[in-house]
Amino acid sequence: MKAAETTTIRDVTVTRLGLGTAPLGGLFTPVRDDDAASTIDAAWSCGLRLFDTAPLYGYGNAERRLGCGLARRPRTEFAVATKVGRLLREPSADRSWEVDTTQEFDGEPFYTDTGAAVPVFDFSYDGALRALEESLTRLGLERVDIVHVHDADDHVDQAIQGAYPALMKLRDEGVIGAVGLGIDHCEPAVQILRAVDLDCVLIAGRWTLLDQSAASALLPLAEARGVGIIAAGVFNSGVLADPTAPTSTFDYVPSSTAITAKAQAIAAVCARHGVPLKAAALQFPYRHPAIAAVVTGARTAAELTENAALADLPIPDQLWADLAVECAVPSPIS
Repeated sequence: MKAAETTTIRDVTVTRLGLGTAPLGGLFTPVRDDDAASTIDAAWSCGLRLFDTAPLYGYGNAERRLGCGLARRPRTEFAVATKVGRLLREPSADRSWEVDTTQEFDGEPFYTDTGAAVPVFDFSYDGALRALEESLTRLGLERVDIVHVHDADDHVDQAIQGAYPALMKLRDEGVIGAVGLGIDHCEPAVQILRAVDLDCVLIAGRWTLLDQSAASALLPLAEARGVGIIAAGVFNSGVLADPTAPTSTFDYVPSSTAITAKAQAIAAVCARHGVPLKAAALQFPYRHPAIAAVVTGARTAAELTENAALADLPIPDQLWADLAVECAVPSPIS
C-alpha cells in the first residue's frame, strides 16, 4: 500500500491515506494558522488528496484553516469530507439547544482557543442543511465531496429520520458525492448501517492494534454491503504513537496502566522486527478488505511527512503473525 494510491467511495476519488484535521483545530495543544498551512502543504506534497474535517474540530477553526490551505489548489484534485450533527452557537438563554458536553476531561476542554461558540447537537433535516451550509462558508468551498453524520450515538433515530434524508436528497441531486457516518462506537454504527444506504463509515479507534471491536459486526456488514470503511484514530489518540510518554492518552483521556502495558508489548514486538510502532499502527487497518482509507491527524508538517513515510514503509508478514500470537492482535485477514 502507498499513501498516495487512490480508491473510490461511491464516485469520489480518495487517497488511501488522508489528513485528519482535529489537531489543526487545536486538539489538546494550540496550533498557529501558519503551522496549519504548512501541515496542509506537506500533505499535498506527499500526494494526499483526502482531507477530513468537522465543525467540532476547534469549533470551526479546523474547517477555516483547511479552507485557507486548499484555497489555491485545483478543486477537482482533492476530496473534502466534513460532518453534520452539530451546530456552533454562542451560549444564550435559549434552552432548546442540547449543548455538547462531551468535549472535555477533568474540567479541561479538548480544544484550545475556540472562541465563544460551542457545539450543540442537531440531527434534524433542517439542522443538517444548516450545518453543511455553515461548513461551506467556513471552508470557502461551493461543495464538499463526502458528508458524514457525526457522533449520532445517542441520537440514532433522529439521524435516521432527519439528517440522513437531507443528505440522501443532496447526494441524489449531485450536490454532494457520498454520504457517510463518523463515529467512535460500533453498536450505533451497525444500527445506522442497517437502516441507511450509506457509502462509507468513518470509525475512529475501533479497528486498531489495541481495539479490534469493529471486526465482530461492523466490518463484515460493511464489506457485504460494499460500504467503504475509513479507519481513523489509528493511534487511539496517542498511546500507539508513543506508549512511553508520561502523558499518553487512549481515546482522548489518560491511558490506563493496562492499555499502556499492552501498547508497550506491541511496540516490543515491532522493535524486534525493526519496525516503528507508528508504522504498524498506520498499516494494520489496511489488513481488512473493507478498509478504503485511513485518516490520521497531524499538527505539524514534520508529523505529516513522518506519517506518510511510515504508511509506505515495508513491513514483513512475520510481524503480523507474531503480533497475533504474542499480543492477540488478529492475524491478517486479506
